Parts: sequence; structure tokens; C-alpha cells
Amino acid sequence: MVADPYLGKYITCVSARSTEKEILQKAQDGGIATTLMVYALEQGIIDGTIVAGMGDRPWEPKPLVATSRGDILKAQGTKYSISPQISWLKEATRSFGLDKVGITGVCCQMQAVRKAQLYPINMRDVPDKIAFTVGLFCMENFPYNSMQAIVEDHAGQNLSSVKKMEITKGKYWVYTERGNVATVPLKETHKYEQPGCHVCLDYVSNLADISTGSVGSPDGWSTVFIRTKIGNDIWSKAVDAGLFETKPIEEVKPGLELVTKLAKEKIDKNRKTVEERRTFGVNKALRDPYA
Repeated sequence: MVADPYLGKYITCVSARSTEKEILQKAQDGGIATTLMVYALEQGIIDGTIVAGMGDRPWEPKPLVATSRGDILKAQGTKYSISPQISWLKEATRSFGLDKVGITGVCCQMQAVRKAQLYPINMRDVPDKIAFTVGLFCMENFPYNSMQAIVEDHAGQNLSSVKKMEITKGKYWVYTERGNVATVPLKETHKYEQPGCHVCLDYVSNLADISTGSVGSPDGWSTVFIRTKIGNDIWSKAVDAGLFETKPIEEVKPGLELVTKLAKEKIDKNRKTVEERRTFGVNKALRDPYA
């Protein structure tokens, strides 16, 4: 087990991509989360999973309890806006009757899942039904109206015409169905970020069973951290079943060096924000009685 101050604890880390062509066609990168949840569902490890589906407006995420391969595939792709996955956790176990729940989400949502398991206030009988979690790398997120402003006002694209968005190489990228590609420098998007993201001290979803993101791996591949006994068991069986093509993370570029660099940037910056909030409005004498 590796324990890193910025990457968390993990058993192993690899670069990987799905071998399922149907999934890769619409995958954000390597199709890791989708393939894992489909595998877990088909193997009976979970009987449903909470994912970020599409809401009523273009690119508006909406929590979806997926109980079939088709449902999971409908939720493919990164959506850079808030999807309240955890609010559906109790709903999944009661209204949908799930006994083994899978959850895909970003860092703060993985933290919420673990807190619910430790302190199940208003979550009676739910914690034991959380069977498998896949966490996503996340630097920041945007309220829906903010994402719309970035795409339409800054990138000059109609949100309904967009087929994919991604944040990489210092820019917010927007791809349309007609082949247009527009970019916005990240320095122009910072003011739109969700304020809560500025106190998050996790970049790689280090509390998930398995976490994944594009950073560190070549285009079309994803970096994958296998973190828990549950995650290692599922990952090993999925690889043995031929569902993933893998490479040692040490053999790919840019590798863990870039993942660590970005994780450190986020955590160190946000620690300063946490400290500023902790002492905001507090009299100096109370902060330091010996001053």
C-alpha cells in the first residue's frame, strides 16, 4: 500500500482504457468508470448505480439510478456542472429497492459517501448497502448557469450543439456536433467556479474504491488508482476478463509526476483558503493571545 500526501492511499496505479468499442465511442477518455460499473452490474456485485445522467436542459446533469447497461451508457461523459448524486443514495435503496449500490462521483461526493457510512444520520440501513464506489479526478466544478456562460459567452458556442467538453492544457475545450473546437483560457473561468471547490483538499478522489481521470495518461487513456480491497478485487477480475488494456503508470507520459503536481497545486492553494476562512473575522488577540 502506497500512502502519498497528495495522491492518498492506493494499492497500485496504472494507465488503462476499456476494450469495449461501444463504450470507447462516447467515453470522455479511457471509459474506465462506465466499464467498471457495467461489469459490476453484470456480475451481480451491484444491482444498480447512481450516475450523472442528463437533465432537462442541454448539459444539465441530473442524478440517475441506473439499473441496466443502457442506463449506465446514457450517462457517459464528463459534465462540468453540479450533479447531486448523494441526495439519491437513500432513494436508491428505498424507492428502487437496491441492496447493493454503486456510486460514481467526484472527490467531495466520495467524502460524503464515507461520512454517511461513518455517521449515518438520517441514513438508517443505507451504509451497508454501498457496495462499490468509483471516484473521478476533479480540480473544480461550475454551477449550471456559470458553465452556460463559459460555453456561450466566452467560447461562442450554443450549449445545445456541444458534444463534448474537457479541461486540459490550461484551457476549457468545447467541441460541437459540427466539428467546431473552441477554447477558453482557464484564467477566464476561475470566477465561475463553485465556491465550495476552493476548500476541497482532494484532487484524485482518494476515498473511492477506485479513482480515475485523464491526467497522467496519454490521450484516450486514463490514470487509475486501485485503492481498497473491494476495488482491487473488482479491478483484477475485470482485467482478467479482458475488459481493460493496461500499462504500468511508470511507462507512460506524463505519468504520476503531473498528477502529483496538479494535486499539490489544488491542495496547497485550498489549504490557504481554508485557513483564511477559519480566521476570518476573528480578533487577532483571540487568534494569538500572546501577540
